[in-house]
Amino acid sequence: MSKARTGSGIEENTLGVIVGRERRQREPQRTFRRSERTVSTTRANQRGLGGRDLAGGMIAGSLVMALFLVWRTIEQWTSYPTPTLAISAWLLLLVTAAGALLGVLLCGGTMPTWLFTLTLVGLAGVVTLDLSAVAAAAGLSVYPTAALAAGVMMTPLVSVRETREVMAATVTLGAVLLVAALVQERSSPLTLGPELVAIAIAVWLPFIAISVVRAFRRMVQLELDLVLVQSTVDAPRLAVGMLASEELVRLDLDAERLLDDVAEGRTALPLHPDAAGAASQLATQLRLHLVEGRKKTWLHNAITESEFLAPAVSLDDPGSLAGLLSPAQRDAMLTAVWLLVSDSKRHDVMLHIDIGPRAPSTAGSPRKIRFPVFLHATGVPRRRVDAAAWEAISNVGPHSEYTRKGDLHVEIECMVDNPVDA
Repeated sequence: MSKARTGSGIEENTLGVIVGRERRQREPQRTFRRSERTVSTTRANQRGLGGRDLAGGMIAGSLVMALFLVWRTIEQWTSYPTPTLAISAWLLLLVTAAGALLGVLLCGGTMPTWLFTLTLVGLAGVVTLDLSAVAAAAGLSVYPTAALAAGVMMTPLVSVRETREVMAATVTLGAVLLVAALVQERSSPLTLGPELVAIAIAVWLPFIAISVVRAFRRMVQLELDLVLVQSTVDAPRLAVGMLASEELVRLDLDAERLLDDVAEGRTALPLHPDAAGAASQLATQLRLHLVEGRKKTWLHNAITESEFLAPAVSLDDPGSLAGLLSPAQRDAMLTAVWLLVSDSKRHDVMLHIDIGPRAPSTAGSPRKIRFPVFLHATGVPRRRVDAAAWEAISNVGPHSEYTRKGDLHVEIECMVDNPVDA
């Protein structure tokens, strides 16, 4: 592990730790790094994070509704013009549901595209058979049941497929059921009401599940991202970030391979121009990464490596004063920034952080360093700021706040130990 000595004589780690890969994604006016490690961690730990319980609850709710529709089928059994079609629809639904469940279990809790396609084909057959069974009995108050159960079956699929796919399938089913209900000949328009209610129930349940799963996934990803970013709190004052450390490891491995090839004689000396150019590029990139690490503080790395903070938070810290904060102040600072950004549901929220310049030491605290921290929040009304955010700000230092043109301004006075005296 590489170490470098600062002007104060303190040795600091410049390599950081290995966490994951990064992906560049562009926004209209700025470029930031959006990490995929949160999503991959969520998928890898979806069973331990409550995903299994959520899916089990959806399956239980679907079974209750399916049992009600079975009872409804039995109740109107004598009114079916062709009851064999109705029983065939239910048998096909049972086979489709069992096959989908077995396939998900065999695939390790996931539903591949081919299995999802086969499931939709089976549900389409169920809808066709059930609508055919009630096509000539609209005036007898006979309504589809297995077709409605097919819509209910969409509910547990939300936990194993993308929500937009389940939503598209649900909307298609609802449109088919609605058209089938409208084209039937009826003795009275009032007979359409109960069928519309049944269709709404079949379609509404998957939509509720989609809303719940989306909120659950965002909550899990938000918490995981916060936990991963909080590891920067214990980082040295100046260091490369978690994601940049992986690039350093890759460059170091390439350099070791090149040196090993030279030592073992696989690469002759003097180096071929191509090999010499590659070695020069490796050396340049290594130097750039190490020099870059001497300019970035833990707060810069926390912001740029966070999936949720990077698009909304900007930092101006020319003196790298954020690195002087104590671990408790760092944790409080990160918590305050996180709460100011993540608690708002608006997409135009922006937070700019100005740190410094350094203020003269007071007579009573000659070995302390004082500097201000300014938080300029746009799109965050003061009345909507969580009380925990104010408590975290207070842990950073004494503060004052005011509102101007709808923007929240917070000034924090930080006092930290002088690293020279440490």
